Order: sequence, then structure tokens, then C-alpha cells
Amino acid sequence: MSFITGTFSIVLLINILLAFIIVFIERRDIGATWAWILILFFIPIGGFILYLIFGRHLKQKNFYNLSKEEREYLKIAVEAQVYHLQQHLSVFQDQKLQDKYEQLMLINLQSSTSIITTDNEVELFTEGKTKFDELFHDIRQAKEEINIQYYIIQRDELGRKLRDELTAKAKEGVKVRLLYDDIGSRRLNRSFFKELIEHNGEVAAFFPSIFKVVNLRINNRNHRKLCIIDGDIGYIGGFNVGREYLGKKKKFGYWRDTHFRIRGGAVDHIHGRFILDWKQATKQDSINLSEYAGRKERHSGSSPVQIVDSGPNSETEHLKNMYIKLIMTAKKSIKIQTPYFIPDTSFMDAIKIALLSNVDVHIMIPNKPDHPFVYWATLAHVGELLKYGANVWIYEKGFMHAKTIVIDEEVCSVGTTNIDSRSFRLNFEVNATVYDEAVAQKLHNLFLDDMKDSTLLTPQLYKERSLWIKIKEAVSRLLSPIL
Repeated sequence: MSFITGTFSIVLLINILLAFIIVFIERRDIGATWAWILILFFIPIGGFILYLIFGRHLKQKNFYNLSKEEREYLKIAVEAQVYHLQQHLSVFQDQKLQDKYEQLMLINLQSSTSIITTDNEVELFTEGKTKFDELFHDIRQAKEEINIQYYIIQRDELGRKLRDELTAKAKEGVKVRLLYDDIGSRRLNRSFFKELIEHNGEVAAFFPSIFKVVNLRINNRNHRKLCIIDGDIGYIGGFNVGREYLGKKKKFGYWRDTHFRIRGGAVDHIHGRFILDWKQATKQDSINLSEYAGRKERHSGSSPVQIVDSGPNSETEHLKNMYIKLIMTAKKSIKIQTPYFIPDTSFMDAIKIALLSNVDVHIMIPNKPDHPFVYWATLAHVGELLKYGANVWIYEKGFMHAKTIVIDEEVCSVGTTNIDSRSFRLNFEVNATVYDEAVAQKLHNLFLDDMKDSTLLTPQLYKERSLWIKIKEAVSRLLSPIL
């Protein structure tokens, strides 16, 4: 009995010490703090192990090990644009639009070093086949360098096609770098890229597992999807690499996503985000960030773009703050498409304030789960917003995976960011925010088209859900800060 008592006392002491660390030292989000304390209380030993794997913070100071030269380069570029905006000098042609979103641009600049470029051509994809056909065409045209990164690369026909296209370019002498997330692409290994590597292609995994079994960073994944070809063409958005993203997986059916293809100055900054992740994964300090910036020639495009990133290494939740600022700037309408809608209190309050200010808010979510707890937590959160007059659409044609927001049909953001704590706080994410009414209007019109394939979730329909669904929603909402 004394052995059991002693063991219990040790476990209790460990839990108290861990709770002390969570509350007083790490100073994490209050909701996440309470969720972890509950887990420690209800699962004394298992909770400690879960925290070691899922709960620890990354270091924030100089996470990417930037050199003094690189930090100075970014500082000078940011300060120059901050000065222009603060002095109300023209950064891009539409001065009225610039004035309205000036504070948003300043937030992105000062928190995420998101330089504004104004010479961009932005092309939009919503279907996997069209997106990958264009991507493979661009890869075949590459002359110098291809840098590519995905959260998920499957070992299926699409994954093999991508590998073979990259291998063919490596054989031609084109520099190829491929970065994948080790958990998102857990079925991958270096042998899958054997021929690519033999022809001087470079392949790396982000936060790799130990012996493919243990991953102490399982909770901090690189969710970005980027491709940069010859420093001239950049892809950014929601599509990963796998047959489901072509709509060929029965479980999901038609796959509805959104992806940008960009030419212009923004490509330099997409490139910069890749280089930072590549250096972190490979420790190749010989690559200097400034070598991939400072375009020498301008493109004929006219869309102003900021590339905004965020991650667990960030001191603030850049992308969440950007979304909230977008919402608070809206005068007429907000349209959001997301597979998961599990925001924290600050985000929910921003939506509620917009609704109470008579802003027309539309949120579109999937009609089926790919993660059950996440799905029920999503329903709980949109259900709360119905009381304030939100229009919630359940997409019925297939799986809604797009991550988009459109404000007043004049500014939009597309990228890898879901509306949840994981994207805002735990994962490495990136978005392209476009200050162009023509691009925003296209996304607005796509939303209207998607409404034809959706069911409006009315307060009455939501009220009629079963007791079992209400229970699942309640449990999922309690866990939402750490989902």
C-alpha cells in the first residue's frame, strides 16, 4: 500500500509541477491552459506523456537562425514600407483601397515582415486536375531551379507523377529541392525519391520522426503548400498532393479547394518563406535569404499582394490577427470558406461585432468530417453564430477544403490557414493577401456558385439536432483549444 501511495504522490507532484509550468512559465492561451490542466487531472500519467508530445512550445527567438545580414535586410525593407504607409504615401495605385486597409498592411509588415509587392498577376484554381496540370506544365518549362513543399505527399499516382516530373528536370541539370512534412507525409521515405536524389535532387523532411515511430514535434507541423519555379512563378493555397485532391477518393468525393498561381514580386516572398523552412530542416546555412529577394525586373501585373506567415515560433498569432483585422475592417460583407471553424473567443467576438454592425457574414463548411471531434466542434461554433444572424452554408457537393476570406468584395486572402487554434497557434502556415477588387470579386462569385451546392443551416434546423449530436458538440467544444 505504501508503494502505491508513494507512486501516487510522485505522479501528483509531477502534475502539480507541470501545471505550474503551463500556467506561470509558458503563459499560453487561457483556453489551452485549462484544457491541459483538465487532461492532467483526468489522465495523471498519460496526460504527462501527452503534454511532452503535444504541449511544449517551440523557441521563438531567432528560430530560423537568421544571420545578422539577413535580419538587417528584412528590417530595412520593412521600415521603408512602414514609413511610406505612415506618411500616407502611395504604395499602390488604388489610394482609396490603400487608405482603408492601411492598418492591416502595417500589422502584416510589422508582425510578419510581409512586404507589399504591386506588380503581381494572380491566377485562381479551384479544381485539383486543373491546378496540377498547370503546375506540371510550369515544372517542365523550368530552366534553373524548382523549390517545392507540401504538407502531404501521398505515394499514389499523383505523388509518383510529381516525383517523376521533378526527377526529369533534375536529370536536365535543374536544381530541385523538395520539402515535405514528416507527419503529414508519414508514408513517405527517402527511398521513394531514390532516382531524384541520385540526380542531385535534394529532399528533406520537416521535423522528422525518430525511427519513423516517435515524433516529439507531432503537434507543430509544417502545413504550408508552396512551389516556386525559376523564382518567377509561385503557387500557394490549399491543395496537397494525393488522389483525394483530384476528387478520386470515395470517402470525400468531389474536392473543392482554392489555390493561387502568382507571377510578380510576391514570388520573391513566397520563395523566402520556403528558404527559411528549408534552412530549418536541412541546417544549410550557406543559403542566404537575401539571394532570393529583390526582383531585378518587374512584371506587368497590377495586384498588390502580401505574403503573411505564422507559426509556433511566432511571438504573436500573425494570421489570426490578420483575419480579425480584416473582419473588423468590413463594412458590407464577409465570406469565409474553411474545412474547420473552431476559433477562439477573440475571433468569435470579432464575427459577432461584425454581425451586430449589420455586416453580412457568410461561412461555408463541409457536410462531412475528416476529423470527427473537429467537425462537431465546428458545428458548435457556427451554431452559436446563428443566434447573431450569420449565414452558415453546408457544402454538399463534396469536401470543402478551401481556406479563403473575402472582405467587401475588394480584398481577399487565400492560403493554408484553417480557422482553428492549430492553424493560428501550432502549425506553420502561410497566406497570400490580395488588395485587388477584380481578384476578390472572382472569389466572391465562386462563393455564390458554391452556395448552389450547399444547404443553409437555419436556426430551426440547428435546434432540431439530436441529443447525441449535442453531447458530441459539447465534448468537442471543451477540447477545442487543443484540437
